[in-house]
Amino acid sequence: MVAHFLRQHGCAVIKRNFQTRFGEIDMIAETSEYILFVEVKTRREDSMVSPAESVTVAKQEKIAAAAKMFLSFYETALQPRFDVAEVTVTTRPDGSEGYRLRYIKNAF
Repeated sequence: MVAHFLRQHGCAVIKRNFQTRFGEIDMIAETSEYILFVEVKTRREDSMVSPAESVTVAKQEKIAAAAKMFLSFYETALQPRFDVAEVTVTTRPDGSEGYRLRYIKNAF
């Protein structure tokens, strides 16, 4: 869902689930201006905290460290940007599940 959203908005997804000893980056994409490090968080609509609120400072530090590692072997002149994709699981009137996406640029 998030990859589709990014492509619709002119991004090229270059990596999913990039894992390092520092942590994981859910999605890495590019625009003509930025290299995007995207954290995807999913929560139910009745959750105590929003998906973005669950991206703690400690999690942000792990993502930044993983991004530095990625950039150490992937040369680019693009400006890095850290985004969060909030996916909220909703319940439709018929009882089936739906999904709502909120994309936050420059989340941290």
